[in-house]
Formats: sequence, structure tokens, C-alpha cells
Amino acid sequence: MAGTLYMVATPIGNLGDISERARETLRAVSLLACEDTRVTAKLLAHLELRKSLLALHHHSPARVVEQVLARLRAGEDVAYASDAGTPGLADPGGKLVQAAAQAGFAVVPIPGPSAVTAALSVAGVPANSYLFLGYPPHKKGRKKFFAEVAASSHAVVFFEATHRILKTLGELGSVVGTRPMVVCRELTKMYETVYRGTALEIVEQLKASSIKGEFVIVVAPQK
Repeated sequence: MAGTLYMVATPIGNLGDISERARETLRAVSLLACEDTRVTAKLLAHLELRKSLLALHHHSPARVVEQVLARLRAGEDVAYASDAGTPGLADPGGKLVQAAAQAGFAVVPIPGPSAVTAALSVAGVPANSYLFLGYPPHKKGRKKFFAEVAASSHAVVFFEATHRILKTLGELGSVVGTRPMVVCRELTKMYETVYRGTALEIVEQLKASSIKGEFVIVVAPQK
């Protein structure tokens, strides 16, 4: 029998958020493909598990995906985990799923933590529908990205890194004006903070506290 590919959601910061089902899946599989073996090794150490790890990131050659498919053909079960959260969102898990599904293998989600839904749950903005945009482009396409955020009739969620957060909020404020938004810093971690207000107000809040960490930005829909 062919093996199964499991897409395993892992904690976005607080290791206590790992589900029992995720733990048992990681224990049972023969191979764990992951975005960064160093990050995943820390999770496995916490879970007191020893597993064969295979790095699969955005710059991995096609042969790495083929290695996973070969193990599935051999009847082995394989799991994939991103650095944090639900795989397939702003990480290379999608290309692995596509290849496995096209090859006829079963792909099973092991749901759990997600920075997107965690941020939406505390945002307090209309979110019956939302648009997730990953990370803003670093250079080319930024103007188009922020124009799309400004024009959206849905709540918009995207990620940003510590060294770009102030620049991004400045550019965002120039197109959305005083539209309310929420910026979540270090979700589920020790220094978790939720900032609320306009883009410019949140810039001032960040300057008065800290810009260190990973950020999730939620912008209210255009009325």
C-alpha cells in the first residue's frame, strides 16, 4: 500500500498548543519533511521524539520533493511541518501537496495553530470573509499590494517581519488613511501584544514599546 502525506500544524510560539493528534502523527510517520530542520528539531526535542528530518524549503530543488514521493511509493507515511502554524500558507508546503496529490497519494490535514485565524479571532473587525496576502513584496509590486489592501471589501490579513514593520505601516497608512486595523506581535509568545488603531497610531504604539518579533496585520474591510 502507498503511504500517506500528513500536513501537520505546529505551534506558532507556545509549544503547549501542539495537539495530541499532531503529536501522535509525528510519532508514527517514517519521515518528517520540514521548512527548517533546526526549528523542527527543537519541537521534536520538546516532544521527546527522534525522527528522520528532510529540509524542504522555498529554495529546495525538485529532487527533494521526489525524495518524499519515493518514500510514499515505498509505503511509508510522511509528515510535513512548516516552521510554525498551519503548513501551506506562506511556506513551501503547497508544492509538496500538489505533487503528492497529482501522484495519487492521500494527503491528510492535521489541523491546529494558525497565526491568521489567531489574529482574526482578536481583531474585532468584520471577518465573515477575509483575504490573506502572505508577506508584502520587498521591492517590485509593493504599490500594487497596498492598493489591493485598500480596495478590499473583505478584511485583509498579512504577515510582516520586524525589520520592515514600520515601513510597511507607513506605506499602508498612506492608502487606507484612518481605517481601523489590528497589529499582533509575537502571538502566543511571552511578549504577545495586540495593537489597535489607525496605521499611524499603531506606529507610535510600536515605537513606544517594541518592534521586535513577528507581526500579523489585520485591516478592516473598506465600507
